[in-house]
Amino acid sequence: MAKAHHIVFANEKGGTGKSTTAIHVAIGLASRGARVACLDLDSRQRTLYRYLENRRDTMARRDINLPLPVFDVFEQESQARLEEQIARLEADSDFLIFDTPGRDDPYARFVATRANTLVTPINDSFIDFDLMGRVDAENFKVKKLSFYAELMWEARMARARADGTTIDWVVLRNRLHNMEARNQQRMTDAIAELSKRAGFRVVPGLNERVIYRELFPSGLTLVDKGHLGNLGTAHIVARQELRELVSALALPEFAQPQLV
Repeated sequence: MAKAHHIVFANEKGGTGKSTTAIHVAIGLASRGARVACLDLDSRQRTLYRYLENRRDTMARRDINLPLPVFDVFEQESQARLEEQIARLEADSDFLIFDTPGRDDPYARFVATRANTLVTPINDSFIDFDLMGRVDAENFKVKKLSFYAELMWEARMARARADGTTIDWVVLRNRLHNMEARNQQRMTDAIAELSKRAGFRVVPGLNERVIYRELFPSGLTLVDKGHLGNLGTAHIVARQELRELVSALALPEFAQPQLV
C-alpha cells in the first residue's frame, strides 16, 4: 500500500504565513476529495490544530458539512511517539501535512528529512532571506548559503542516497506586493541565484490580507466560498492566488484542486 505524500511546511522564523498556507492547502486538497491528515508539531501555539478545531466547531454550530482533514497535535514527547503518530495518520491518507514551529526544532528537522514536498514560506524581505543565504551589503549578490539552507541541502542529499527519493523543496514568496519595486527585483535576483545553489524551486505565495486573520475564529478558508457571504474583489483575487499556489506545488494525483 502506498504511503501518504508528506508535505512539510517549515521555516525556523515565525510570521511567514506558514500555518495559513498549510491550512489552505489542506482544505483545498480535501475539498477536491483527497484524504488529508494534518499534524501540528508546535505544541505551544497549535495554530493549525486550533484552526481545525474552530472549523469543526463551526460545522456543529451551523449544522453544515465542510471538508475537514483528520488532525492531531504532537506533544513533543519523543521521536518514537512522533513516528507512531505519523504511521497512524498516514495509514488512510493521500496527503499528510505537517505544520512546524517557527524556531529551530529537532522534530521539525526530522519530518523535513522525510518530506516528499518541503515548503518554506518566506516574507519577501532580506530579513527573511537571511535564513536561507547571506548577501553582500553593497550589491546584494549571494555570498553563501545560511545554516538552514545547508541543512536542507544535506538532508536532501542524504535522503537521495538512502532511498533514492528526491525531496521537492519549494520556497514560497509571500507578501510580494508589500515591497518597493527595486527591492523586489533585488530579492528576485538573489532568490534565483540562491535556488541554483541550494536546489529549491521558487513559487509566488500569498499576499498579506486581513481576511486570513478574520477567518481563524470560524475555521473557514477561502475555499469555503458558499459560507463566506459576498466576496469582494480582493477576496476573489486571493482565491486565484491560492489556486496558482496549489497548482505550482505540483502534488501527485490531486495536483490541482478545483476551488469553486
